Formats: sequence, structure tokens, C-alpha cells
Amino acid sequence: MTALEKAYELLKNWRKENYIFGMNVLDGIGTLAARYGRKVMLVSTKTYRDLLVRVKDSLRSAGCELVPETVVPGARPNAPREDVYRITTYILQYRPEVIVSVGGGSVIDAVKAADVLSVLGKAESPEIDRYFGTGLVSEALGKNGLSLIPHIAVETASSSGAHLTKYSNITDPASGQKLLIVDPTIVPDGALFDYSVTRTMPGSVTIDGALDGFSHTFEVFCGAKPAVYGQAKELFETAFTLILENAGKAVENPQDEKAREALGAATDLGGYAIMIGGTSGGHLTSFSLIDVASHGTACGIMNPYYAVFYAPAIQDQLLSAGVLLKKYGYIAKEPGSVSGRERALLVFEGLKAFSRSIGAPVSLSELPGFTEEHIGRILSAAKKPELEMKLKNMPVPMTAEDVDCFMTPIIRAAVSGDPEMIRTKEN
Repeated sequence: MTALEKAYELLKNWRKENYIFGMNVLDGIGTLAARYGRKVMLVSTKTYRDLLVRVKDSLRSAGCELVPETVVPGARPNAPREDVYRITTYILQYRPEVIVSVGGGSVIDAVKAADVLSVLGKAESPEIDRYFGTGLVSEALGKNGLSLIPHIAVETASSSGAHLTKYSNITDPASGQKLLIVDPTIVPDGALFDYSVTRTMPGSVTIDGALDGFSHTFEVFCGAKPAVYGQAKELFETAFTLILENAGKAVENPQDEKAREALGAATDLGGYAIMIGGTSGGHLTSFSLIDVASHGTACGIMNPYYAVFYAPAIQDQLLSAGVLLKKYGYIAKEPGSVSGRERALLVFEGLKAFSRSIGAPVSLSELPGFTEEHIGRILSAAKKPELEMKLKNMPVPMTAEDVDCFMTPIIRAAVSGDPEMIRTKEN
């Protein structure tokens, strides 16, 4: 079985009938949405004008009515909170039976959050800050006997897996900081991802998506508990194989359908991974870099450095990554011939070589606009109670009190490009 066949098998067994995915499947959106209601609010951006014509035709063919008749403007990159409030206003005004979001992670995340505010705003709080954290939406819905409006997510980018997950990343532009709603009730009720639409993605978005898919599966694998360890390993090895084989091809030739299909499946496996486990250091740091790097790229820069810090706890995971990096020519030495920190440094070099091969940066100093202020922002955010889950998810867990001692050298290493600066708790 090829890695792509394995990916399809894993995804079909996971989401079953409420997820339509593959090549040239966009016209199935009408039938999927009609399962949940006939009055449909369509939320997207002008970027997808031609695609939206097909979505509207499919919805109308399935007997759905658009409310309003025009497309509701979606969210800008990183889902700023004011865009969430604007979408909430549309939902309250038009009272749809089902919401269909069409876009990348920012549009889908904004709709998730707007759905929460439109339902809970009167009963609990109309302020988004009330719901940042883990499980707070479910708790509020249960207390008030309410349920969210059904949401169908149409993904357009191989990246975040937002159409499949319990996460909504929302940004406060004033502070330049992302915060998270994490709750199973915000997982879209249905989803569709036509991998063929990603052929129009620019190279920068392709690179970002590949690194995001790697980061999701790698971070979950590194922190996997025994009950899901085997599953996390399978997701990581399948996704990383697809990424190593196809990211460069898609960057070089955006019209390469086989590469696009493979990257779509790989990033979907990333979405699967973060539903069985949590992300950690790479994602935590990325939340403070929104003004200088896209999300996947920020995670892609940071994960090799965190891997060195995690080395005492992730030797098996490093071996899995190293074997694949060796297979595809990114390292020369057998990863099984070394151990401990040396194995982590070998994988570090392999991941760095892979990132370079697709044109991605490998240190924070390469990001235009990165300053000392960002370092302070990263360390301050890591101490926030709302993001404590990321510290706890680390294979070598940190507390807020550990941040200055252990995270500071990691960030400094990522600025300089020198992993030898990283301290571990064994040191």
C-alpha cells in the first residue's frame, strides 16, 4: 500500500460519511449541506470568486436557499477578532439553519468562533475572550441547554486542517497575539476538501501548508500518550512521507495534481493528529509571530529547535523522523547509529535541509521584521493561563516558572540558528 492509499484509508475510517475529500469532489457540497438545513449562509472571501460560483450552483441544485443572497465576507489572515464580530452580526441578522464556510483556516476558524458568539452571546457573554481555553464552549452550551448552528467547512488550502478540528485560532491585532478556543463542539458538522482546488495556491502557501502538516503530526507524535502512540506514529510517518516526496514537486510545479493530492491528504492527517493529541512548543511560539511569519512557517522554523530540547523524551520519535530523512537524502548518517542529543541534532540538520530545499526559512532572524520585541512577546505569551495547555503538552513539560530558564535559550537558538545554545533538563 502506498502512503497516499494509506492516508485515504485512515481518513475514511476516521470521518466516514460526513467528510467528502479527494480530487474533483467540490460539487458534493450541496448534498452535504442539505443534510443539516435549507437556509444556508455562505461565508467566504473574494479570492474564491470562481469556486464560489460552483458552490452556489451545487447548493441551489440541492434545494438550498442562500441567506443573504450574497456571500458574507469572511476573515482576513489569522482571523482577527473584529472579523469574528462582523460575521456574528450577519448570523444574528439572517438566522441561517446551516453555515457554509469556504476558505483556508482563517475563514473557517472565524466562522467557528462567530457560531459560538451568535448562540452564547446573550446567555453567557458577547465577548470572545470568555471562550478562550479548553472546554468552555461545551460547558456554557450544556449549562444553558443550547447547541451551535450546524457548520459545514469547505477547505481550500493544504494547511491547518481547520475543517476537521476542535480548534479556533483568533487574533487580537492590537497585541499581535493569537489565542485559542479548544472544544469538541466547534468541530464542523460536515466538511469537504477538493484537493484539486489547491493548484492555484502560490508557492509561499504551499510551503506553509507542508510545514504545518509536518508540525501537526510531529508535535502530536512527540507528546503522544501510550494509548494513542501507535496511531500517532502511523499518522506522522504517513504524512511525513507524503510531504517529503511531494512538497518540492508542488512548489516547482503548482499544477502537479499528484503532488497536490498528496499534500492535501498529508495535511488532513495533520488535522486527524491534533484530534487525538495536542500540539506544543512549535505552535505556542507561532502564536506570537503572526506579524512576521505565516503559521506553518513559524512552526516549521521552531520544531527542529524544540526537538533538541525534547531529546531525552523522544528518542523513538526522532528515530522515525530520522529514518525518513535518511531515506529521502536529507541526512547521510543512520539515525540508529547515534542516540540522545546527538540523534536530535542529526534530525535537526535533516529538517533544516528539507526546509531549505523547499525555500523555507530555518531561523527566526531570517524573518523580515523580526525583532527583540518578538522574543519578549513569545515568552510573555507562554506564561498566559490560556496557553498553559501547550506547555503541558510538551514531551518535557514546562510550567510558567520554567519559561525563562528553558524556553529563552530555545528562542535564542532559533534566532541565531545554533541549537547548541539549547539547555535540556538533563543538562
